[in-house]
Amino acid sequence: MSAAGQDDPVVHILWINAGLSCDGDSVALTAATQPSIEEIALGALPGLPKVAVHWPLIDFDNGPVGGNNDFIEWFFKAERGELEPFVLVVEGSIPNEKIKPQGYWSGFGNNPETGQPMTTSEWLDRLAPKALAILAVGTCATYGGIHAMAGNPTGAMGVPDYLGWDFRTKAGIPIVCVPGCPTHPDNLSETILYLLYQAAGSAPMIPLDDALRPTWLFGRTVHEGCDRGGYYEQGEFATEYGSPTCLVKLGCWGPVVKCNVPKRGWINGVGGCPNVGGICIGCTMPGFPDKFMPFMDAPPGSLVSGTTSRAVGGVMRRLRKITERKLDKEPAWRTNGRELTTGYQKVW
Repeated sequence: MSAAGQDDPVVHILWINAGLSCDGDSVALTAATQPSIEEIALGALPGLPKVAVHWPLIDFDNGPVGGNNDFIEWFFKAERGELEPFVLVVEGSIPNEKIKPQGYWSGFGNNPETGQPMTTSEWLDRLAPKALAILAVGTCATYGGIHAMAGNPTGAMGVPDYLGWDFRTKAGIPIVCVPGCPTHPDNLSETILYLLYQAAGSAPMIPLDDALRPTWLFGRTVHEGCDRGGYYEQGEFATEYGSPTCLVKLGCWGPVVKCNVPKRGWINGVGGCPNVGGICIGCTMPGFPDKFMPFMDAPPGSLVSGTTSRAVGGVMRRLRKITERKLDKEPAWRTNGRELTTGYQKVW
């Protein structure tokens, strides 16, 4: 039961995972803890509106088309204007259905009028103008991701590419993008929570950057939150995996990639790519993957910045060692003798 009253309107979450994807973002969301998907679905958080989640991963509506528990019928209700308000969540990149003479790239249910599959792009055409908010989850849905890389045959793109980067919902909300391959569990659940509070009138317009990412989640680089950042400053770089030092020379793009994973950890503050020895390959960025390939090659500019860091860092390390030796010793007055040598002066 939600904290909201019995007569309060229900905010529906319609989740389409029929874009080109691996469903990894849906799987990731099951690991969210701040908040968890259970807290959202059950309305267990203060001030949260009543929520109905229509998500293929957990929904019990799985009956035949036209039956009493027809899962797809919720989406047709939304199209007919019978489901107000609703948040449309899209997972997976959107293939271009206009570039081929026949067939389809991806679909979600069947059109009851024709019996033919309803393409993902057709669902977007029908539902986007009626949604309260549109949330693109994972790098495939946000910017096209792996399926949109050079040489792909589908013409795949992200939701903002398909609808337009200046698209606004009827509530005036831009498309909200939570990238990642997969997306960070808590980044996604936190964004869903924000949009629900916004729907309830208890949160201001969601703040987004130029790539439509929530600014409080993607306002800093990997490097700024990385535990290994101090090694970069000191010019200490890993030459093989297993080293605790900076991973830039092994191909880490952390200094320029906007992502909070090292700072936040992956689950309950634990894990995250550089935290466990993995390089950042830029999966939260619109240019992923093409502009970050080949992976495991040192990023452009790392030679210059690394050489400079190594030179300056060598001096800094020596100076810090001197200070370190002094700080590792107790003050001289902490002795067990008959004389007080702390510098205390009697005032009476």
